[in-house]
Amino acid sequence: MAIAATHSGTSVALPVISGAQLLPWAVFGGLLLVLMVYFVGAEQGATSLIQGREVHEFVHDARHLLGFPCH
Repeated sequence: MAIAATHSGTSVALPVISGAQLLPWAVFGGLLLVLMVYFVGAEQGATSLIQGREVHEFVHDARHLLGFPCH
């Protein structure tokens, strides 16, 4: 089943994406989001996985923008 879109009298069939096709991408995007929130909100704190202050300094402004305390 495809949805037809018209533009200037020409019909173009648009593909329909099913939930089964979308699920792996949604999981991947969710994992990336969780990883980003970890690095912005928690890395270089009590649960630090990476030694040094490079990650903290790289995401410093994002911490303040998102409301995470860092100092």
